[in-house]
Amino acid sequence: MEHEGTYDAPGARGGPPGAAEASARAAGAPPRPQQYTGVPAAPPMPHAAPPMPHGAPPPMPVEAPPRPRAVPQQPGRAPEAASHDRSAFLTWLRASRVSAGPGIWAYGYRPKPPEEPDRIPGRQLFSGAVIALLCGWLLGSLLWNGYLGTYWLWPLTVLTPNSWHQGMAAVWTVYIYYAICLGALIYVFGRLGRWPQVWRRYAAPLLARLWDDGGVIPAAVGGPRQDPADWPQLRAAGAHEAADRLAAEARAGLMSDVDHSRIERAWQSVRVQPGRLAAFTETVLRHGAAACAHPSGARDLPVRAARHDLVTRQVRIGAALDDERNPYVHRGAGYALDPGLLGTSLLAVGPPGSGKTDRLVRPVLESQCLQALAGRAAVVAVGAAGAGLAPDEAFDVVVRIGRQDSAYDLDLYGGTDDPDEAAAVLAEGLVGDLTATLPGEGGRRAATALAQILGPYRAAHGRFPSVPELRELLDGSPSAVGALRAALVDAGHEALVREIDARERQAHRPGDAGPMLADRLALLDRPAFARFFDTTDPSRTFSLRALEHPLRVRIDLPERGHAEASRMLARLVLAQFTECAVARGDRSLFACLVLDDATHAVTTEAVRGLARLRSANAGALLTLRTLDDVPESLRSALLGAVGCRMAFSGVTTWDGARFAEVWGKEWVETRDVTDRQVIAHEPLTRVTHVVRRLVTGRAVTAQSVTVRKVERERWSASELAHGVPAGHAVLSVTSVRGSSAPPVLIDLQR
Repeated sequence: MEHEGTYDAPGARGGPPGAAEASARAAGAPPRPQQYTGVPAAPPMPHAAPPMPHGAPPPMPVEAPPRPRAVPQQPGRAPEAASHDRSAFLTWLRASRVSAGPGIWAYGYRPKPPEEPDRIPGRQLFSGAVIALLCGWLLGSLLWNGYLGTYWLWPLTVLTPNSWHQGMAAVWTVYIYYAICLGALIYVFGRLGRWPQVWRRYAAPLLARLWDDGGVIPAAVGGPRQDPADWPQLRAAGAHEAADRLAAEARAGLMSDVDHSRIERAWQSVRVQPGRLAAFTETVLRHGAAACAHPSGARDLPVRAARHDLVTRQVRIGAALDDERNPYVHRGAGYALDPGLLGTSLLAVGPPGSGKTDRLVRPVLESQCLQALAGRAAVVAVGAAGAGLAPDEAFDVVVRIGRQDSAYDLDLYGGTDDPDEAAAVLAEGLVGDLTATLPGEGGRRAATALAQILGPYRAAHGRFPSVPELRELLDGSPSAVGALRAALVDAGHEALVREIDARERQAHRPGDAGPMLADRLALLDRPAFARFFDTTDPSRTFSLRALEHPLRVRIDLPERGHAEASRMLARLVLAQFTECAVARGDRSLFACLVLDDATHAVTTEAVRGLARLRSANAGALLTLRTLDDVPESLRSALLGAVGCRMAFSGVTTWDGARFAEVWGKEWVETRDVTDRQVIAHEPLTRVTHVVRRLVTGRAVTAQSVTVRKVERERWSASELAHGVPAGHAVLSVTSVRGSSAPPVLIDLQR
């Protein structure tokens, strides 16, 4: 077989045939064979004529980028704090990872001992141990120095023969007896002072931590643990030369966590199709840790602000408090998110300044960009211009809607050729927020009105109309409608003229959706958007159909001065994402949408689309200032459609009530203490009670304790509104496999 230009990893197929070649020809680049990369091939993204504007993806390299001279950025650290010790990467790779449940940071996690409901407090345990030690020391000193006489020696005299009481035998006998008595004292007072429990709780974990920090790799169950830096999976398949090359670069400090994850991804595709082993080995031998590079040629992000573990694909967002409201297993453990949790989608609610963007959106977006560089994910970030979600260098495509220096444009029709599908998605973006107040068929009527125009227009012109053209047709302009009818006749599509006639008849009926759609399109038919949404230049139009490729995309919305247009575009991107992610032919890549501020973007169809993402290896992260930004009829449905829910500090009691309802109740044990006055009948007892009352100022009482189990809310609305400290949040997660974790109070600054 040919080893050059024949490798396609999972996720590289499914794009429109010839789209990449057409884009390359539009940019003036000659066609060339695809290099073996081990990750999905270059996406069918548009390329503008050189020089490329800032934020545009560089062309796919013919050769892999050269190996870095310095040690690559190490995982879990910011670049300025990165150590140039070549063993840092090996330490990270060899670290233990324990899967303790959904949401728990697995890197270096140490399982907690079983919960002890009657656990003795540490201060009481230490005080009892010290008192027992002093008592045992005092008694042993008295016995040893003879202050208690010789009576304690009578067992030695009675139980031993007289011949043992002379010479060296007597000396050995006495010392053995002393040792037995000393052991008895240690055992008795050790049990009284609970010294075994002190050892298990404090000394043993400290020694284990010191042992692990010494660089010793613990043995695995069933045999010694294999060093992951030696790439044992490659050796087991017979690729010894490739394993030797990768192991040498790992020990030389020329491999980063992104390189390791990317090559692991390529190796998974080789395991699926063993015929690719020879091509994989040849590429690794040629390029080493730089093999199977991302189409952009990047091997890391310019800046890291969060802690990542690309082995488990987790990003740490904080740590669970050691609080009695948190489950015992989660107390003190790090908390993280991964594609297995984001695949059920996450909804975060909190007021401005609570940390939604800094503590949640940016770490998750950074993690998805790293996984895209490793060929494992495709991410689309949507936010207001100037939000600073991530630097431009961290993305392959940056769409700045409303700015003249934008290198890319957004496809209003989602990259589809089907007029009905394009009409449904566009209607959702334009009037999706009004369908809750319109009659039951309002959304369907809007999609039908658009389809009656889009279908004939595409048949006549080979493309969909631009915003001014579509607005003119929806307004019923006689000149525009007449020109479209003439174009259909000239092109031989007389049958589609009936669609135009039907549109004209419906335009005169009350309640027609055409004027409403035209009014919404007027928000996009502004001078600031004159260069955007143009269907005549496909070379600079970006479509979400490219989600089958490991793309990093950021879409900046024109929030200032165009708030309503920004909300409409956010709804449109959300609708296109839910449609394109489910329609992918190759779902091996995790597709993630990060929508910072989903105000008025949640609609009935959006809620249905979010529920479908779980089975399509895709998910969305949505943030809201308050649930009041969602129609009241959709609030419960939205909380039920997502698997991960997060309430930040400062939420209102009304929002807290919604979260408390969806999180449900649990059985807890309560203790009721009742004080009752003791009435004495005996004279002496009555005198004693009178004296105690004179001294303490209170009557003599006795306490009765009642223990019972009751059902109460996990987190009440009042606790969420007033009991969550600043910089904290309450998060519940559910994985795509169905496992879930109850709501946990998290410190987002740890």
